[in-house]
Amino acid sequence: MSTSVLDMSVSLDGYVADPDDFLGGEDGERLHKWAAAGGGSGRLSEVAAGFQDEWTAAGAVLAGRRTAELMDHWGGDHGGLPIFVPSHRPPGPAARWGYPLVTYVLDGIESAMAQAKAAAGDKDVQVRGAYTAQRALEAGVLDEVQIHQVPMLLGRGRRLFDVLTSEIELEIVRVIDTPEATHIRYRVRR
Repeated sequence: MSTSVLDMSVSLDGYVADPDDFLGGEDGERLHKWAAAGGGSGRLSEVAAGFQDEWTAAGAVLAGRRTAELMDHWGGDHGGLPIFVPSHRPPGPAARWGYPLVTYVLDGIESAMAQAKAAAGDKDVQVRGAYTAQRALEAGVLDEVQIHQVPMLLGRGRRLFDVLTSEIELEIVRVIDTPEATHIRYRVRR
């Protein structure tokens, strides 16, 4: 059975991006530097390679519209995976005609997740985007949360869990501590 997993890098103070949608630091990528901590070789660290294996083993992606558009829908696929985008309005021209693996779902987060899980089969659905993660939690369709907590204070911007309508209990599944980030995976308690 498919599991939906939010996977996000986040600063210690809870931000996933600055006000201009950059990820911190002079190059705008500070929150993702943990993944390339392979001794300056440009290769993924051993820990990041393990996460890369998880990401590529997924069967589908559910991404918020803002995230999908900022990433240009990952060029029409996310490593060959179908992408489902919950939205209140139809897609723009590129997603509508140029990206056959991108599906905009106009009838709610529950429907979008159901379609993503059906496409994923027994593989994971990778969830992308803070707003979409919040809505998925509220709707009870997000199964797990994986956080890569980076030891920095971004100080402003877009928070991962800015506004939730109720408390949500989580259970720790795994913790991997590295000098670059602490990686925590939680299961959403129902």
